[in-house]
Amino acid sequence: MIGFIIAGLVIGALARLIKPGKQNLGLFATLLLGLAGSVIGGIIASLLGTGDIFELNFLGFIMAVIAAVLLIGVAESLAGRRQVGR
Repeated sequence: MIGFIIAGLVIGALARLIKPGKQNLGLFATLLLGLAGSVIGGIIASLLGTGDIFELNFLGFIMAVIAAVLLIGVAESLAGRRQVGR
């Protein structure tokens, strides 16, 4: 469980580094988006037959970072819409 949390933080941090611009996300949001990205990446990698969802492999890690970058983009757009509506 601790390894899953650490992996989520690493994946979330990498996704924030890859995503251009400044993100207004805290540590907890980074963790949640990294965890969600790691689950999505693990599911995609397991569907491609590279291993189990909870198994650390290269393709799963790459897919997790890509999913986290996309999730950060979605979170930014949702946060932007909330601020515009005020």
